[in-house]
Amino acid sequence: MFVDQVKIFVKGGDGGNGMVAFRREKYVPMGGPAGGDGGKGASVIFEVDEGLRTLMDFRYQRHFKAQRGEHGMSKSQHGKGASDLIVKVPPGTVISDDETKEVIADLVEHGQQAVIAKGGRGGRGNIRFATSANPAPEIAENGEPGQERNVILELKVLADVGLVGFPSVGKSTLLSVVSAAKPKIAEYHFTTIVPNLGVVETDDGRSFVMADLPGLIEGAHEGIGLGHQFLRHIERTRVIVHVIDMSAMEGRDPYEDYTTINQELQEYNLRLLERPQIIVANKMDMPEAEENLNKFKEKLDDDYPVFPISAITRQGLRDLLYEIANQLEKTPEFPLYEEVEEDDTVNRVMYRHEKAEEQFTITREPDGSFIVSGEKLERLFKMTDFSRDESVRRFSRQLRSMGVDDALRERGAKDGDTIKLLEFEFEFVD
Repeated sequence: MFVDQVKIFVKGGDGGNGMVAFRREKYVPMGGPAGGDGGKGASVIFEVDEGLRTLMDFRYQRHFKAQRGEHGMSKSQHGKGASDLIVKVPPGTVISDDETKEVIADLVEHGQQAVIAKGGRGGRGNIRFATSANPAPEIAENGEPGQERNVILELKVLADVGLVGFPSVGKSTLLSVVSAAKPKIAEYHFTTIVPNLGVVETDDGRSFVMADLPGLIEGAHEGIGLGHQFLRHIERTRVIVHVIDMSAMEGRDPYEDYTTINQELQEYNLRLLERPQIIVANKMDMPEAEENLNKFKEKLDDDYPVFPISAITRQGLRDLLYEIANQLEKTPEFPLYEEVEEDDTVNRVMYRHEKAEEQFTITREPDGSFIVSGEKLERLFKMTDFSRDESVRRFSRQLRSMGVDDALRERGAKDGDTIKLLEFEFEFVD
């Protein structure tokens, strides 16, 4: 089975907790704090493995959680950081955030890596909190939670040349005779439901990768038929080879087929038509094919070369492959995503007013309780060790400095009101 899109959950490891400890050596008169820091949590890293061809493995494992860091220890010993979790993906994998739809990484080359979920930093032990005013603190931090997110993995086939055209026009047959690929071929529509790749070598020693992509029908850019399954894989190809059935055995007009396919490519992504296109008039061994080809050329306005061939009898294949190789030599790779070029000629600093991101938000429940939320606030809460009074007092000071107390009073909070943070409840004390 060919799997080319899948949604998975990834979570970086939490940092190890810091420790509260004190020295108790026999001949050291002044003990002092000796609690070590926690180790860093492992990150989830995706790495390209050229031996993989599909995202099949992710059908069976959809959760990837990295290990947490080791906790801090006594005698000022820091916890060990966890080893990163390496997840192997095939070349051509695009990883995007499920919530924001932002592309996180586009992994193409063997060994290329991208950090998808960062591990949390280790919590500080009480040796970090010693001051002249408080030389023996009983404060330590819990480890920072690791980043967690749902991501979409999308595989876009890495091929130099993409064969496009309606179902049953002979794309699979063409690929099978010019390369060592063995696509399944039968006389019914949508024979090809997965991309087939083959390495093609010309008589003069040049080679390239050709992909026979799933058949396209009208409305594909809207997801009709195989829709985006087809179009997704053509994005990386540098040259489009447009295969047309000149025998018109299916009862369709070859020129209408041609305009329909190009319209679908344009609707999906305007930049697809910037690629060089070669028109292949296939099945020229059939009756009426010659007449249909002449009519096709009369209607054709585009300046694309037309190569009459017969994939079965191998007529015209040599010239076609030479033309494809020539086009590849002068066609650069197309960027999959627009890259913004920076102007290095002028070094200038631009100052602009940007609204500061809210550190927390306060909402009210129907029962009169207040809910406090916010990424920074929740991270501080998770990193606080509530089993120690000194840590609790420190957390209270942090809330006060962030303005949470004043904001609650403005919203009408009074002595004894319930304040909720994550799944915990507190009592407001004025």
